[in-house]
Amino acid sequence: MTITGRLAGKVALITGTGGGQGRVAALRFAAEGAIVVGCDVTAAGQDETIALVQQAGGVMHGTRGAVDLVSSATATAWVQDAVAEHGRIDILYNNASAARFAPIDAMTDDDWHFTLRNELDLVFFVSRAAWPHLSRPGGVVINVGSTAGWAGSPGAGTLAHNATKGAVIAMTRQLAVEGAPDGIRAVSLSPGFVRTPGTAAFLDNPDIRAKLTARIPLGRPGEPEEIVATALFLASNEASFLTGTDILVDGGSRAV
Repeated sequence: MTITGRLAGKVALITGTGGGQGRVAALRFAAEGAIVVGCDVTAAGQDETIALVQQAGGVMHGTRGAVDLVSSATATAWVQDAVAEHGRIDILYNNASAARFAPIDAMTDDDWHFTLRNELDLVFFVSRAAWPHLSRPGGVVINVGSTAGWAGSPGAGTLAHNATKGAVIAMTRQLAVEGAPDGIRAVSLSPGFVRTPGTAAFLDNPDIRAKLTARIPLGRPGEPEEIVATALFLASNEASFLTGTDILVDGGSRAV
């Protein structure tokens, strides 16, 4: 990993930093000089990430405890606390999400609404709260979509996930339109199948792993660091002419 300092002094709010891609993002953004403000629904994971960032010499602030952003009031309070501490927001990285999977004839109302709350509502709540405080010009919103927002998944029961991630990608385009006059960019990135704690069980099963990677031209799952490297570029000044688009980080699966 090459450290360039390209986020030096920027205030970056990252959701879902208690593990997985969010933890990798907190570590990498802090290493590149950002002041990271994170949160997670898992208190222990969030506390561990803060400790890891600080041990590595980075700067990370955030609530030491569980923060559930599906509550509008909680999302607003988290953002306002960050602004009170740092005065502005340069980067908002909407990483946090959670979904439930079932085919349409087995999906319950609770499964559907759980996924909408945890993959769409929280992106809206946090983005709305952060919007007045984004740096003008130079602020950027990065939303995590998914290849599920582009195509269905045979036998995977991803109906609600497809719906929410497609909506996140569409929301990003509208944010780009609304933010452009003030110099605010909005972009989304859509990972394919990525190695995370949540996908470990699939990767540990040789048969399931083979089926999942068969549709990836590069022949392997992505790594969290590869997704975060893309987000780092999108957050940096190097991407200053990039807005209103979705970046697929999927090993070529959408090319097939």
